[in-house]
Amino acid sequence: MRDILESVAAGELSPAAAEAELRGYVTGDAGRFDAARERRSGVPEAVLADGKTAGEVAELVATSLDATGRAIATRLSDEQVATVRRHLDDRFPAASLRLHGRAGTLVAHAQSHDPPELDATVGVVTAGTSDAVPAGEAVAIAGEMGARVDHVTDIGVAALTRLIDQLDRLRAHDVLVVAAGREGALPTVVAGLVDVPVIGLPVSTGYGHGGEGEAALAGMIQSCTALSVVNVDAGFTAGAQAGLIARRVDAARNGG
Repeated sequence: MRDILESVAAGELSPAAAEAELRGYVTGDAGRFDAARERRSGVPEAVLADGKTAGEVAELVATSLDATGRAIATRLSDEQVATVRRHLDDRFPAASLRLHGRAGTLVAHAQSHDPPELDATVGVVTAGTSDAVPAGEAVAIAGEMGARVDHVTDIGVAALTRLIDQLDRLRAHDVLVVAAGREGALPTVVAGLVDVPVIGLPVSTGYGHGGEGEAALAGMIQSCTALSVVNVDAGFTAGAQAGLIARRVDAARNGG
């Protein structure tokens, strides 16, 4: 504790980072940020923008960047993105920002951030262009956890030749996240053709009976292949699960 206090006094550590070290979370006007989540569970904390004002999102993103050197925010609106950019430009002008536009996911790194690098690859696969939003979340999170990510797009089952043409590419990865809406068939088909773990990501596309991802979720849960499934549009969760598998693969390859 004394080392932490001395670092704050010397200006080497911010009060937020010190609070994160001592308590595991940081308290601010917009809420309590779980700064110890990655250390505790291997999954980085993210700010879910849904249901928050633009100011609250910006404050939590700044708190994350201050406490951990990195910030991740998901499901941002254009207004929230603009507010976050202005807020970080004022408080952390040297920080780098990357926006996964269609996915509404923003990642910011402080200059001091040292991103992890894993000797493992995650494939994120989409059946169609409409699946890009939750798939983009999975790409961002798995990448932030250190995995190499290969995004394979538009290989849905309506034309199986598109999938067959990519099979060698899919088989080369350590884990696959496969996103599909409508009837959600693609993850089942992929899981029957590859010998790597497959995480099904149902997407809220489709309409009428079974629309909004219901048929996709039900179909994946009832899959006759070995398949794990997350909730509808849960790209963050799918990416986090894939990232955890990638960490174990990296440890096995490197004797960890």
